[in-house]
Amino acid sequence: MDVRDPVADLRRIAFLLERAHESTYRVRAFRTAAAALRAEVGRGKDLATLDLKKVKGVGEVTARCVEESLAGEVPVYLRRLEATEGVEIGQEAADLRAALRGDCHSHTDQSDGGSPLWEMVETAITLGHEYLVITDHSPRLTVANGLSPERLRAQLEQIASLNEGLTGFRVLTGIEVDILDDGALDQDEELLSQLDVVVASVHSKLRMPHAEMTERMLTAIANPHVDVLGHCTGRMVTGKRSRPESEFDAKAVFAACAEYGTAVEINSRPERLDPPKRLLRLAVEAGCEFTIDTDAHAPGQLDWLDNGCTRAALCGVPADRVRNTRAAESLLT
Repeated sequence: MDVRDPVADLRRIAFLLERAHESTYRVRAFRTAAAALRAEVGRGKDLATLDLKKVKGVGEVTARCVEESLAGEVPVYLRRLEATEGVEIGQEAADLRAALRGDCHSHTDQSDGGSPLWEMVETAITLGHEYLVITDHSPRLTVANGLSPERLRAQLEQIASLNEGLTGFRVLTGIEVDILDDGALDQDEELLSQLDVVVASVHSKLRMPHAEMTERMLTAIANPHVDVLGHCTGRMVTGKRSRPESEFDAKAVFAACAEYGTAVEINSRPERLDPPKRLLRLAVEAGCEFTIDTDAHAPGQLDWLDNGCTRAALCGVPADRVRNTRAAESLLT
């Protein structure tokens, strides 16, 4: 009989569900069960002799998966997911994806992500990344549980401690900082200066008039702490949150990004796919550099880089102008 790890199988199912953008409650069922069983193993319990019905967090479907895994079989639920996962991407996009060495935009459960830091890092390592930038939200975005200066400092300590135990992989410090109405940044300047990567994004007053939005973005781009302009139009193209692009002078904004060395993010979230292809081509013409990021809020979403690479290839983004094709050291501020 083949030996399988039921916890690993449950986490793999959750990963594939997240990557497919399935409902949160379904993902949570498998992650909760995996965490519960991991805790039981940590207490010295043998999963093969455990009464799964008595383990809090393990339901009928997850218990069946565990039983199949313990029997040396690939759980049926996992087989179905793996049989339908992914689509092939073009060669240029595949080459670009292979060149990426890390992800510059990700969230943990310390803001509005669904999983703890260690789980995001563990998944990034499994995907073959060399680094992951943690960019939880800034204070004003209360709906996303944005990090106060005190909470951000605590996270920096946590990341430093985690890095001490890692070999061949590095967790980089960062933030997705809100661009305020006047273009100022929603975090202490002293703290921003300590971070490896600062992604600046507009999350409020997205329908601001064209001229005001342009000035707002130009002010942020000129800030020396800003490394990346996140999801620049703020659009949502699918789902209940569908919304149009913000209006601004794209030529002026991309010219400023090129002048100040601020990368334009190619956001890989399926509901964002930002910037639109016409603007992405404009940014290429302006001489901008880029990052291709997942904006992941869960481990499975860290595997969304194909989306960004496909769009980058279609729009002629040169690999040598994508910053996360480079080693971690080149990203440090």
